[in-house]
Amino acid sequence: MELKPTMLQERVATLDILRGISLLGILLVNMFAFYLPMPYIDLASWFTTPSDMVWQQNLDIYVQSSVYPLFAMLFGYGLAMQWQKAQSREQNFYEIGLRRLSVLFVFGLIHAVLIWWGDILMMYAFCGIFLLLLLRLHPIWLLSIGILINGVMQVFMLFIVGYINFNTKIDEYLDITSVEQAITAYGTGSWVDAFMQRLTDLSVQAGIGMWFVALFTILPFMLIGAAASKWRLVERAKELKWLWLALAIAGLAVGILIKSLPIMFTRTYLLDYLKVYIGGPILAVGYTGLIVLLCLLPAVSKLLSPFAKMGRMSLTMYILQSIIGTCLFYQFGFGWYGKVSVATGVLIAVSIIIVQMIVAEIWLAKWQQGPLEALWRKLTYKANAKVG
Repeated sequence: MELKPTMLQERVATLDILRGISLLGILLVNMFAFYLPMPYIDLASWFTTPSDMVWQQNLDIYVQSSVYPLFAMLFGYGLAMQWQKAQSREQNFYEIGLRRLSVLFVFGLIHAVLIWWGDILMMYAFCGIFLLLLLRLHPIWLLSIGILINGVMQVFMLFIVGYINFNTKIDEYLDITSVEQAITAYGTGSWVDAFMQRLTDLSVQAGIGMWFVALFTILPFMLIGAAASKWRLVERAKELKWLWLALAIAGLAVGILIKSLPIMFTRTYLLDYLKVYIGGPILAVGYTGLIVLLCLLPAVSKLLSPFAKMGRMSLTMYILQSIIGTCLFYQFGFGWYGKVSVATGVLIAVSIIIVQMIVAEIWLAKWQQGPLEALWRKLTYKANAKVG
């Protein structure tokens, strides 16, 4: 039997809206890495002007460390949906799934080497292979394994934090030599200078240890998303509205509280750990619950449709964000590297999202998929490929 891609009429609008809103969050977070030497500084202590500090703190609470868990859950949800459709048609998804993830990895590698060092696609493809091996499990097992893997990391991290001393104030990290090299390469250098610096930054972003860490920080949320997909939690949102309401209220309240602790009190290793690894994912669940509930209202769902169209082109939009960001901030473009405030960075991010909404509207009026999505599909679903 021939395995076919998801058709337009089979898409779930709420999932596309979630992906589109996630793209906004991703850009707000990535914006720092576009115009600052992010691998070599402590962002929380980098800014000195009051307005920059306030803007950075708010982004730290409401966006940072909450976007990647949300997008990882959406990735797991989508992959599990594809697996279930293949099962319902008595088709073997593993061959096509592996090919799909391999193509995504190549996209990520090209993105990281030629455009921007902060790529996440390679890590998602890598973790996706482990998810693929577990997809046939019952959703309760997917959920349990995800929680177990994340729990192992939590115990290990708490041990490390405890060894350092829970109440020790965080030392401000700054690699001044690497900072100066990045500023020179990106801020005043040529494309070749930026390319060489990008390879250096990529060696930090995609170091051996980061691949191992991804299995404990990204894969668990993919597994949780896959479990939710098998339970059809988004498709059954109206039926399960009280569950989503509880997740929204608890996730927002607890997540924001935990993520605010380092700002409300003296910033310590323990509070920073809780903010990133506990508060971040909890707030991601809260955001998901809120958006799913809002999408039950037809008027709101229609209002959020521009995000849905962005979500349908999420791969194209993610890469496009990097292209625009590097062109704006690097010397071979507008040369704004290190020259904008946090508020200006947010304004630029929102402006880019608005432009992307317009682009998505125009593109999808003529085609059903974004250009990279179409290429991904072509490379994945080879002509006349027979599986199963």
